[in-house]
Amino acid sequence: MRLLFWGTPAYAVASLDALVGAGHELVGVVSQPDRRRGRGKALMASPVKARALELGLPVFTPERIRREPQVQQQLAALGAEASVVVAFGQILPPEVLEQPPLGCWNGHGSLLPRWRGAAPIQWSLIEGDAQTGVGIMAMDEGLDTGPVLLERTLPIGLLDNAQTLGQRLSQLTADLLVEALPTIAAVGAGPRDQRLAQLQVRAQNDEGLTYARLLNKADLELDWQAPALALHRRVMGLYPGALTHWRGQRLKVLATEPLVERLQDQLSAEVRPWVGPGNGTAAPGTVLATAAGLGLVVATGGCPLLLRTAQIEGRSACSGQALLQQLQANPGDRLGA
Repeated sequence: MRLLFWGTPAYAVASLDALVGAGHELVGVVSQPDRRRGRGKALMASPVKARALELGLPVFTPERIRREPQVQQQLAALGAEASVVVAFGQILPPEVLEQPPLGCWNGHGSLLPRWRGAAPIQWSLIEGDAQTGVGIMAMDEGLDTGPVLLERTLPIGLLDNAQTLGQRLSQLTADLLVEALPTIAAVGAGPRDQRLAQLQVRAQNDEGLTYARLLNKADLELDWQAPALALHRRVMGLYPGALTHWRGQRLKVLATEPLVERLQDQLSAEVRPWVGPGNGTAAPGTVLATAAGLGLVVATGGCPLLLRTAQIEGRSACSGQALLQQLQANPGDRLGA
């Protein structure tokens, strides 16, 4: 098939590679404009743009596709049979959705209508979902509201973070797109309603509907008054961005384990001996113990939390004994201050 690919972050690169590898003709790639990133604020291409250039594909980077009719016309002139969208980052206007005769198809990293929107992976972890998945959806003018053609589920483990879960979902998205496109091609062109009826898509309803809004700076700060499991879910969902403070410096919290007895079968084997003792009378955020080779045992609003990996500002991330040596923590010290 002649395809126009829309995508921006690293999550979408696996899908771009899979479509090329499956023998489809990529007539163009649309990605977000270059942005300033990193400490030096250098202007950098998105991961999808960088990969597309490596593959020798033409790239388009509209600032706002709905406001740029000239770019819309350029894309229409490419003659794509279908558009494939994976985490592009802008809502496509009707003028774009109606261009390809076989439709616009989106690979979305959640089980729709659960977690429509920009950050489904992060919110599925923060909210403690037992499973997530990928849906291949026929796009319409709404935000992830179109009917679903294919769907696959993935379990979420207690120790999954946004990076590890994102990698699994990224590959699943790529696999499902490759699986879906021959079916879409076989049905062929025609009125949208007729095509979708032949494809036997599943219409979404509002039951179980949630929106995965973009995260902001306020979301990143850990509240030690929360229970250990809620704190752990936030750390893993925000990875690598969860923050607290240590002796007046910012401390990124990168990996934790909740020392909750009912969850001990899901914890790392070396952590399980620390499950059991509670916070006692210690205030939330208080260091209860330094667990040799493991990290800090910290009081929360519920059971204790083991802080395994962290990064103090200006230093490299470290874990276990190296973390204990770097922080020089003692029982009774406080996080969050």
